[in-house]
Amino acid sequence: MTEEQTKIDLGAYMNQSIRNIMAKAYKNMLSNPREAKFAYRMQTLFQKSEKRRKKMQETEGLEVPPFLISSISTTCNLHCKGCYARSNGIAEDRDANRKETLSGEQWKDIFTEAADMGINFSLIAGGEPLMRKDILEHIAEVKDMIFPVFTNGTLIGPSYMEFFKKHLNMVPIISIEGTALGTDERRGMGVFKRAMQSMEMLKEEDLFFGTSITVTTENYRYVTSPEFIDKLRSYGCKIVFYVEYVPTEAGTEHLAFGDEHVTEMESLMAARRNAHADIIFLSFPGDEKALGGCLASGRGFFHIGPDGSAEPCPFSPFSDSNVATMGVRKALQSPLFRKIRAAKALGWEHTGGCTLFEHREEIEKMVV
Repeated sequence: MTEEQTKIDLGAYMNQSIRNIMAKAYKNMLSNPREAKFAYRMQTLFQKSEKRRKKMQETEGLEVPPFLISSISTTCNLHCKGCYARSNGIAEDRDANRKETLSGEQWKDIFTEAADMGINFSLIAGGEPLMRKDILEHIAEVKDMIFPVFTNGTLIGPSYMEFFKKHLNMVPIISIEGTALGTDERRGMGVFKRAMQSMEMLKEEDLFFGTSITVTTENYRYVTSPEFIDKLRSYGCKIVFYVEYVPTEAGTEHLAFGDEHVTEMESLMAARRNAHADIIFLSFPGDEKALGGCLASGRGFFHIGPDGSAEPCPFSPFSDSNVATMGVRKALQSPLFRKIRAAKALGWEHTGGCTLFEHREEIEKMVV
């Protein structure tokens, strides 16, 4: 298969995946007429976005990814073990060590441009994004994109409940580790209970929300088990992100997936999708081999740091461009992104959840 055929197949695969996600989301929202109306509107909008991305590739040779990952906050109220945001300098406790953070207006401008280019989603991360409600209020005004907000769930109260009810394009994704013991061991005592309370509040309002689970060699079978999925369903969870653990902390390499785990995980995902039609299951990065390699560096997505730096992915915090000064379109054409793709770096052999993290020294050398 040629490189051009791979690109076409990847684009078709991602477009079909988005269609499937939105169709399932619409079906799952039928109990709430207001949310169902929102999901139907986004389905129609995303069909136009797909055509826009295709046209830009055909007329300009510009590959526009369907989603972004954006870290908006440099602070967090927790100190989770193995946190990538602290290991790569995104989240800091001391003011002097923090990166500059874009304003809410700047983030709004970035996402407005992204939506105009046909980008459908941006995963919102941090630090803890709920610590920056001033930014979230501006982001929420970009109604042509959906923003899954990845949060530890401890800051969701009456104010944020009103915020999520008002802005249906802001979808809370609450991070847990599966069990209460596992969550509290990694995130702090009482965090699991508080996260579950947030889920109960969201369920009472019949809001669409999900959870994010870091999967390791030790927990992946439990967190994909029918018993665990039934527990999530009882809390009203409608979407589950499984994120493969990346060993940013020395001595934790044994927790990272090998090829055999990735293969088994894909099999488990297929089984869960067949058994649970009322939940959307997403795995990240998923089966990279089937997709022709990692999707970072603009191939399927890229990461925007708190200061606007355009980076290959959250685990590869290297940049030679900034979306706040040059915009999303030019950032996609950055020399670093082109070098990574030209070097076939996205398909380099690796163990664990991230190709570019394992080869970070080689990537750093590519930065001009």
